[in-house]
Amino acid sequence: MKTPRLAVPLAMVIAPFICSAQDIAGSPPPVVTAKAWAVADAKTGEVLWARNADEKRKSASTTKMMCAWTVLRLAEKQPSVLDERVTFSELAGSTNGTGAGIKAGESLPVRDCLRGLLLPSGNDAGNALAEHFNARFDPPDADMLRAGLDDPKLATRVNFIAEMNRHARAFGMKDTIYRSSFGDGGTERDRTTTARDLLRLAQATMQSPAFREIVATKHYECEVRRPDGGTRKAAWDNTNKLLAVDPAYDGIKTGMTNQAGNCLVASGHLRGDRLFVVVLGCDTEDSRFTDARSLFRWAWTQRKGR
Repeated sequence: MKTPRLAVPLAMVIAPFICSAQDIAGSPPPVVTAKAWAVADAKTGEVLWARNADEKRKSASTTKMMCAWTVLRLAEKQPSVLDERVTFSELAGSTNGTGAGIKAGESLPVRDCLRGLLLPSGNDAGNALAEHFNARFDPPDADMLRAGLDDPKLATRVNFIAEMNRHARAFGMKDTIYRSSFGDGGTERDRTTTARDLLRLAQATMQSPAFREIVATKHYECEVRRPDGGTRKAAWDNTNKLLAVDPAYDGIKTGMTNQAGNCLVASGHLRGDRLFVVVLGCDTEDSRFTDARSLFRWAWTQRKGR
């Protein structure tokens, strides 16, 4: 399978590059705008190449991967969870940033709310899901409280966020702390995760057929119930533009804030070789996709004949 070649500005070609991973045979890694990146074998989870993979950073809406996983884990044990209706509170309906466009008092099934979370990157859906399931989880422990989960503003969602952190611990994400169900949370100085930890999360979440199906969806429409009992349509497009570029790319999640920069966790496969790529702190929305594609194609070239 061939992918289109990208034109790379001369300044990027001659710019210096330092790779902090193992010595690399063959051609050097491509020059990218990402402040941190990592490539892993999706089957084994082994980090193959990386730059600043253990640098703690903000990572914006990549957090939604863990939010969705936390709900899907419940659904694995009790499938009827996906049919429960999530009613958006005033808090959820007024959440700032990217949204699914669901207003306070409106409701939709959990299965649709998950798509509103992951496709348009709905911060509102993240808050709504966290509030809906909050009472089903244990409160945060002392370490989580010290890390920022003692904020009284999180009261209606703090148990859910604590469960996200418990999953992170189980996955070995030792440099990750979640303070929000949909983004970075905390103060300007707080950091959420690393590129290496996001690879661990990618490997875990992509084991779920339900998760894989959602993040590979380009467009989705569903019915939203209004407070008066009437209904309306909601339609969402996936923010991951790689899905429209080539069928080799089939997930996972974008993220962007001024502090985090432009981020992407991506999944791709070529002739049976599946890789995960994480790019954090890219310069622009488009450069995160260009960076990821460059890393995918370079990595596949390195692995020919393995």
